[in-house]
Amino acid sequence: MSAPVTRVLATTTALTVLTVGSPAQAAPEVNLSGSFATCYGGAKRVYFATGGSGGEAGTFRTTSRCRDINVRNASQFGTEACVIFVNKTDNCNYWTYLPAQSGWITVATNVRDGVDFRVRFDNLRYEYEPLISYHAF
Repeated sequence: MSAPVTRVLATTTALTVLTVGSPAQAAPEVNLSGSFATCYGGAKRVYFATGGSGGEAGTFRTTSRCRDINVRNASQFGTEACVIFVNKTDNCNYWTYLPAQSGWITVATNVRDGVDFRVRFDNLRYEYEPLISYHAF
């Protein structure tokens, strides 16, 4: 074999051994959702037994984990939710519909850290079935 062919063959063989023969390594963990996982990782579960048309969860205090207040409805029925900033008012910010078995839905946006709040629920079927919700803030 000529020298150039030998060099090409040696280089190709070496690259194949390095590529195929290298020990497997775990891919580095990549958190594509960043604050998404951190925010929901601290979620609080609230259970309301059957027997009313609504209720309130909390008082909670916002943290640096989330920029917004998010609620996930784990119930078998839809419900309405609103946030009450307890140090400022007894009124709702606005009503947000949470479908049955919903994903995370933002019920208040760009809330400062350290703000006390409650989440109020209003629902007709709450009197017939329990309400289960998760809160991330």
